[in-house]
Amino acid sequence: MIGIESLYSRIKSIIEEARTNVLRTVNTEMVRAYWLIGRELVEVQQKGKGRAPYGKELLGSLADRLHGEFGKGFTSTNLKYMRLLFLTYPRLLSDKKGHAVRDESAPVGILNPNLAWTHYRLLTKIDSSVARSFYEIEATKNRWSSRELDRQMNSLLYERLAKSRQKKEVLALARRGQEIQKPEDAIKDPFVLEFLKIPETPRLVESKLEEALLNNLQQFLLELGRGFSFIDRQQRLTLDGDHFYVDLVFYHAILKCYVLIDLKVTKLMHGDLGQMQLYVNYYDEHRRTEGDNPTVGLILCTDKNEAVVRYMLGKGNRRIFVSRYKLHLPTEEELIRELRRELSAMSKPR
Repeated sequence: MIGIESLYSRIKSIIEEARTNVLRTVNTEMVRAYWLIGRELVEVQQKGKGRAPYGKELLGSLADRLHGEFGKGFTSTNLKYMRLLFLTYPRLLSDKKGHAVRDESAPVGILNPNLAWTHYRLLTKIDSSVARSFYEIEATKNRWSSRELDRQMNSLLYERLAKSRQKKEVLALARRGQEIQKPEDAIKDPFVLEFLKIPETPRLVESKLEEALLNNLQQFLLELGRGFSFIDRQQRLTLDGDHFYVDLVFYHAILKCYVLIDLKVTKLMHGDLGQMQLYVNYYDEHRRTEGDNPTVGLILCTDKNEAVVRYMLGKGNRRIFVSRYKLHLPTEEELIRELRRELSAMSKPR
């Protein structure tokens, strides 16, 4: 006989799945309708031209009538986004009847049933089709809410992942999203921690930074990316009576390895790299179990000297990484300056 708890759990699962499917259908039909409205505005009123010959008066009058009959979703601002949706995704619906096309080989331009109108509104703000494709794939993979998508766009996630990659790898980001096959695929530089709402001050101490990260663990995990699971804080390692403490310990489910994070509120020092090397070696010898890959170390600091990192770690290091963190959302210009600085450091004689 089936127990009441087991039966309840199975019925609950059925109801939740049905509600999810209904919501997905509603969202898809809403986007479909808005795309068709956008097509009317572009093709009928503008005769297919990109720029609208009519002014705010026409959109305002249309919005007033639609709002009066169908509700608040039909403001003039929303009508502008509907028009932009059609211009941004001209192939979102393929035939004259507006039926959605399912084609997994084409990441851009196909109606995505997992994205709501609020997602599409954000995606239309991205000029680059390559970056737009990346965010669409990642939002689907990670089930980002529109708020999470907005945050990742504002933190320039695509640019941060793309800035240190070769051209082929950048194109792969657009086609398949972020693929994590080796430790460097999971590491960003810089990390953006604006959600901590901590002012940038020389008086910041590591314990306060650590506490703030743990108080905002869900957002920190979003910034770290897919695969990270929190294990422990201030984990003690004892070597012949001497105690050392790892600030944060994570496990990466995709890479199948421990990730040790050390927090620094100053510029990286060479001793910080030696300390992390000790942590990684200890973990490999005493904590790593069968099936685990080699431990990865990540130092988060305010600044770093690329030459110091290169000479301390040597060539071919794939286990210890140093990334800066920012307590504010970066600008694209800042990322460009950082990329140029990295390229300059790499090109110097060794």
